[in-house]
Amino acid sequence: MSESSFIAALRGLATDPAARGLLDDAAVLPFSGDLVLTKDLLVEGVHYLPDDPPADVAWKLVATNLSDLAAKGATPLGLLLGYPLGDPAWDRAFIAGLGEVLARFAVPLLGGDTVQGRGPRTLSLTALGRAPAGGAPDRRGARAGDTLWVTGTIGEAGLGLVSATAGLNDAYAHRYRRPEPRLAAGRALGPLVTAMCDVSDGLLIDAARIAAASNLAVTIDLDAAPLVGEGRAARLAAATAGDDYELLFALPPGTALPVLDVPATRIGAFAPGTGLTLSDAAGPVPLPAALGWQH
Repeated sequence: MSESSFIAALRGLATDPAARGLLDDAAVLPFSGDLVLTKDLLVEGVHYLPDDPPADVAWKLVATNLSDLAAKGATPLGLLLGYPLGDPAWDRAFIAGLGEVLARFAVPLLGGDTVQGRGPRTLSLTALGRAPAGGAPDRRGARAGDTLWVTGTIGEAGLGLVSATAGLNDAYAHRYRRPEPRLAAGRALGPLVTAMCDVSDGLLIDAARIAAASNLAVTIDLDAAPLVGEGRAARLAAATAGDDYELLFALPPGTALPVLDVPATRIGAFAPGTGLTLSDAAGPVPLPAALGWQH
């Protein structure tokens, strides 16, 4: 597609007044509260498979950014898209998927930029959100004695990558290609947690990051964690696979968990010290060679 025809197609999606019909060089957005900004890129062959459906790639691009907002307890305000034009059929299918995910999460497209792409696609998205003033949690706030919790199930996306790579289109592949950002859960948890992030690179590595940022040690009970698979090896694989986009959070002891739209499970605790410690019913579990995905 040409740049003009691509933007014309996007114009039908960018209906929020702040987008100014995509006829200007910037969006203008009224605002109150704390502004939360995040940017994620998806690179073909790194973050998605070259033969993944374009509509699913659009979904994942938006969902991964919204997941960062969910971890801040934020409400999405809008998105800015950076897009490399290429195969017209791929571009049209991407736009269709983009419209689907924007509608699913009621988030407006506000603008962005397009270029002519060469080689593997690199897709960029910036998400803007609003959190209550002073109320956006981060990784640095966990305290000794806090409990560690995670939403949903961990490891399904890892199995989905295996399925997708094998050419299967099962429920696991769908989970990998179309993650569900936990926006409602994030807003409910935001005022209560001391630290929170999303599980993008793997449960273990993201838990270790919260602990390191908070200058604490963290322990995880693998038997308690909602991991797919049977046996220690399979559960460790699930805990290091990444792409789950669930919420991982520290909760002060005695704090009642709010009613969430997705289950949350207590999996560990923070204590003075440093590092990550694992255990299961058989006793201490050696740390795997890699705790998760690292770029």
